[in-house]
Amino acid sequence: MKTAIWNRGQTDFRLSLRHGGATHKAVDGRTKLKTDENTVAGAIGQLVLPFAHTPRFAASDFVFSASNAAARSWLLGPTPWPERRLALWGPAGTGKTHMLDIWARRHEALLLHGGSLTHAHVAALFAARGGRRPPMAMALDGADMCGDEHALLHLLNSAREQGMAVLLGARTPPARWPVILPDLASRLRATMAVAVGQPGDGLLRVLLLRLLAERQIVVAQPVVEWLLRRLPRTARAMQAAVRRLDHAALATGRPVTRALAASVLSDMLAGAGDTPPGPGP
Repeated sequence: MKTAIWNRGQTDFRLSLRHGGATHKAVDGRTKLKTDENTVAGAIGQLVLPFAHTPRFAASDFVFSASNAAARSWLLGPTPWPERRLALWGPAGTGKTHMLDIWARRHEALLLHGGSLTHAHVAALFAARGGRRPPMAMALDGADMCGDEHALLHLLNSAREQGMAVLLGARTPPARWPVILPDLASRLRATMAVAVGQPGDGLLRVLLLRLLAERQIVVAQPVVEWLLRRLPRTARAMQAAVRRLDHAALATGRPVTRALAASVLSDMLAGAGDTPPGPGP
């Protein structure tokens, strides 16, 4: 696993340069940034090739914490799931997809997404053709995003007939999904649901460092600490912040400093009760 890189050399430097309308002037070893209102927006508006970022879902990358302890206990414990179904639910960015991916690989399960599930797709999965057997288990991420209730009901019924384990991932408990089909509502109410909570401070720190390392973004430690103090305390906010920082760094050709972070994350930082940054890296 990659580790975050601390660039401590950025904490004290003297320079004067002009980049895209921005002037940096060193005063007493500390940098003050003067920009016109279009500096960062103009730089970020430059062409940046949209390379897709693929998150790492290796078991060795999973971070254990109190927020996912109950889910891990059900996934790894000897207790059988009621009706052989289990739903992990919680906010986006809390590790549900990571756990579904790990479980699917360990159990040779087919990993699907609710947003693309159709009745024809489910029927094809359970049809024994040419000696091909249905999968031994299934994991359905974004199960609450399934727009075809008949497809979801067919999947749950077929899995039950086959004695197949089904792991669901969603943002809300299945019993609260606004479904219309009575039979589907009954199946969902009978599904064991385990909450995955928002990560604590320790896990948020690990998550931020991992996200930066995955994208190979070099950030000084003081900047990391500054971000942790000011960003909203959610995994989703950390993910969104790192995406923006990565895009801005590529577009401007500049390292991620407090000044750059304050420019591209201003709405997020304001939402966390931030005050304008003072001089510093």
